[in-house]
Amino acid sequence: MSISLLDNSLKVDIYYEESDRDFEDDICISFSEDCPPEEKIFRADETNIYITPNQACLLLLALQRVMENYRASCQEP
Repeated sequence: MSISLLDNSLKVDIYYEESDRDFEDDICISFSEDCPPEEKIFRADETNIYITPNQACLLLLALQRVMENYRASCQEP
């Protein structure tokens, strides 16, 4: 899955790294940037963070909770 952020200058790819299935942290969150060097968030052109399935679930839960709070705050009184 690929997501573009920050006016499409930051690309986030999230995928299961099958070649790393022997490792516990085989889910990759990959960040790549297409912007001038002075606007970069990361130092490298591509930054990969590997997480475990449990950490991926916790990240998903955290995002769902944020969205629930956001939706609740946007509802009319």
